[in-house]
Amino acid sequence: MALNTSEPLKTLAVDIGGSGIKVMVLDEKGEPMTARDRLDTPVLPTPEAVLDIILTLATDKTFDRVSVGFPGVIRVGVTETAANLHPSWIGFNLQGALQEKLGKPVRVANDADLQGLGVVAGQGLELVITLGTGFGSALFIQGILVPNLELGHHPFRKGETYEQQLGRAALETAGKKKWQERLNKAIAQLAHTFNYDYLYIGGGNAKEIKMELPPRVKIVPNIAGLLGGIALWRGEV
Repeated sequence: MALNTSEPLKTLAVDIGGSGIKVMVLDEKGEPMTARDRLDTPVLPTPEAVLDIILTLATDKTFDRVSVGFPGVIRVGVTETAANLHPSWIGFNLQGALQEKLGKPVRVANDADLQGLGVVAGQGLELVITLGTGFGSALFIQGILVPNLELGHHPFRKGETYEQQLGRAALETAGKKKWQERLNKAIAQLAHTFNYDYLYIGGGNAKEIKMELPPRVKIVPNIAGLLGGIALWRGEV
């Protein structure tokens, strides 16, 4: 789908989460042109229900193209996993469906990948984790993304995955103190596994972190998941 490049291009950035769907319009430099709008993710988060929410949020927005962050593995615009949404997402062509409904060019990526694109410095090995409904992850080497890491579903401790120990359900069940103790152990394990130069922690539950973090570990704002959307169009004019 061709873009009209006679005027500065506006990008609608969309962040699909397990609890909320957010949108914001960005200018060509990736700077916000609107406030962040949010609606709750539907109780039954099927593709049709989620797309309806996106269309509602986009109704009063002016934009030329769309970037979408999705909580799962994405391959050529198709959603291959959706652990925190609905099984009907498996094999769904999100890019094609949204492009048809909005009539604009659309690009889709994993939501943690987009968060990383919004915060990494592009130096060395940088790891990003997102703490929300689930546990997202993204890995960058010299600023180049290694896509679809999905670390959240890897074994962590006591026979459970990172997501089972550190997702929203775990936070609510275990309480903030124990959850932070688990996070501290996760950070140590990730440091030994990846030997990262920097670890960035984002997501809606990053605000619950009150402990002192190790060197080279930084909390980043959740809005980076939207701001990173402009990176999907780098090199486009």
